[in-house]
Amino acid sequence: MGNPKAFLTIHRQEAGYRPVHERIDDYSEVEQTLNSSDRRTQASRCMDCGVPFCHWACPLGNKQPEWQDLLYRGKWRDAYRVLEQTCDFPEFTGRICPALCEKSCVLKLSCDEPVTIRENEAAIVEVAFREGFIRPVQPVRNGKRVAVIGSGPAGLAAANQLNRRGYEVTVFEKYELPGGLLRFGIPNFKLGKNIIDRRIRLMEQEGVVFKVNTLVGSEVSAKEIAATFDAVCVAIGAEVPRDLPIEGRNLKGVHFALELLAQQNRLLEGIAIPPKSVINCKGKKVLVIGGGDTGSDCVGTANRHGATSVTQIEIMPQPPVGHNPETPWPMYPQVLKTSSSHEEGCTRRWNLASVRFIGDKNILKGVEVEEVEWLPAKDGGRPEMRKTGRTEVIEADQVFLAMGFVHPEQEGLIKELSLAVDGRKNIAVAPTTNQVAGTNIFACGDAVSGASLVVRAMASGRQAAKAIDNYLRDN
Repeated sequence: MGNPKAFLTIHRQEAGYRPVHERIDDYSEVEQTLNSSDRRTQASRCMDCGVPFCHWACPLGNKQPEWQDLLYRGKWRDAYRVLEQTCDFPEFTGRICPALCEKSCVLKLSCDEPVTIRENEAAIVEVAFREGFIRPVQPVRNGKRVAVIGSGPAGLAAANQLNRRGYEVTVFEKYELPGGLLRFGIPNFKLGKNIIDRRIRLMEQEGVVFKVNTLVGSEVSAKEIAATFDAVCVAIGAEVPRDLPIEGRNLKGVHFALELLAQQNRLLEGIAIPPKSVINCKGKKVLVIGGGDTGSDCVGTANRHGATSVTQIEIMPQPPVGHNPETPWPMYPQVLKTSSSHEEGCTRRWNLASVRFIGDKNILKGVEVEEVEWLPAKDGGRPEMRKTGRTEVIEADQVFLAMGFVHPEQEGLIKELSLAVDGRKNIAVAPTTNQVAGTNIFACGDAVSGASLVVRAMASGRQAAKAIDNYLRDN
């Protein structure tokens, strides 16, 4: 390393967020950036550890010490060349990844000041775009064609890798624009959609074909896909949200989280929404059920709508601040996370289970909740929940359910494709590997693993592309 002792004298410096009073009235990205000099100084803090736990923890296997050193030396182009070897879209992960690498950084484990790996990654790729280091490549075609169904992070990574290997790739997307969860799930204030558009344009210039508003099995039949392409990659994600089937569930005002988030992103894209279907939180008392990132995104969106109040509740206990002895490294640290959305205004509560939705004339008025306790399991397994009988009613005009997603429902599509390929009706549809039962059908991302992180979906897409390449080289 150029400065092996920098970590002793230079503290972690984050770019931080735009002021609340400035960002609360728009949907632009809330995160700021450091200047190039400060960014290089932050990169100098990397110690080039003998065992780089950051590299080990990253699902993509990013070579953080290598590109940190190059960044510190001002070799931005070389830093990007190392970064792109393992990460197809650092402009995405550099903005929205929870940075598993930073949770494993030796400076995190020793003094709670990890290297700003995620922010450095975003800085490198933005310089690469700005300075023209990223240019379209024109791969030599091998004459084989691959269909990718779904254009989320897994599908895009698979398509990018296959295209670079010389395959003619067509990506089928059922919605209006490509991007999947990146486009219609993550708010613009975390990931500006111009960032997605920029990458899609690049992929199109390199030969990838995107067909939007195209639902495989409807607009395009499985038989047509099977007859046209040499292999198929299923990357349809895990879209079915976990419901809360309690009394009053059908009251007007109770929505899934993605109903709000996807609709808001569509409105910002200029996509028309029927007036009767518009969800607007202005002047409303909003309750978000679920304490994770999706719930936080609902909080930020409701605040931007002008909600009167926003409350977020979680059935689990409040995690500790800073360090949790119950989740030591290498476990993911379960600690209190305060997002930019929480800073903008939100009442947060824990240990609350929802009992029933309360309404008047079919319109939501509140939610009855009950306090619960969590008791350690005798066998050391998952804690046991105990109801306390202490109930209350939280007033609410709108409720957003942000409780995660159920197991992906890719079985029907894969069976349909399998039947079209070789007539088999019975086929394994929950593969532990990317290939489905020896056919030319492959799956990746949340369609295989269930709902997970964008970075894991991208890693899975890369693995699927490699498996498809190996298969087609042998057939």
